[in-house]
Amino acid sequence: MQFNQILEKIWELVTIYGLKVLAAIVIFVVGRWVAKFISNLIRRVMRKSEVDRTIRRFVANMAYITLLAFVVLAALSQLGIQTTSFIAILGAAGLAVGLALQGSLANFAAGFLMIIFRPIRVGDYVEAAGVAGTVEEIQIFTTTLVTPDNKTVIIPNANLTSDNIVNWTLKGTRRVDLIMGIGYEDDIDKARQIMHDVLAKDERILKDPAPQIAMVELADSSVNFVVRPWVKAPDYWGVYMSVTEKIKKAFDANGISIPYPQRDVHVYQHAAQQ
Repeated sequence: MQFNQILEKIWELVTIYGLKVLAAIVIFVVGRWVAKFISNLIRRVMRKSEVDRTIRRFVANMAYITLLAFVVLAALSQLGIQTTSFIAILGAAGLAVGLALQGSLANFAAGFLMIIFRPIRVGDYVEAAGVAGTVEEIQIFTTTLVTPDNKTVIIPNANLTSDNIVNWTLKGTRRVDLIMGIGYEDDIDKARQIMHDVLAKDERILKDPAPQIAMVELADSSVNFVVRPWVKAPDYWGVYMSVTEKIKKAFDANGISIPYPQRDVHVYQHAAQQ
């Protein structure tokens, strides 16, 4: 008689809790499939919208993890487990982690905004956070720059966005600013024409906007001109160095001097008093 009662009790438990366990398993399996489907759907939609690959991956993963967390809570609730305490524990843990990772979260937020608004892109030459270089990689927490002398500089994104960012590449063109000085005895018009001819022969210099050559200063030792040609951004340094050298050689060939800093000293002699 007792054996029959035990079997009845076991069957009763299986009937009650077995259905709950089965329902919890179904909720978890179906919910996981739905979470993965939605994650992939978000990824496809963002790919069609040409959203940055890093953002696509991050948003899709966050959506999947968030939905999966709700699925797990729903499955536990189906088993009769109180999920309120779990939510409270997760909330407290999230707060503690957030306080411990304030700097990382700031870098994350800055990186996310940079990827969304794209003030800089991979390949741009920028000045930011006291560093100048070409952007090699933009990640969620850091941005990597390569300096002209091939140093790799890794900058936290929060530092990058908290300061001014000078993007030399974004507009596609740059102005080369040169100061060329000639002697006071030299022919101003001749010097101007020589510099104009040098710029006209360089195919890298743009016709529009036109280069500017103008006298700007009567300095202590020289008459100074500004020479301002426009070039495509990748040609900047090549034109800067090449034009400087060509103007110097053209001045030498045409008898135009580039004076050294100098001062005229006048000595007056006074007759000795008797």
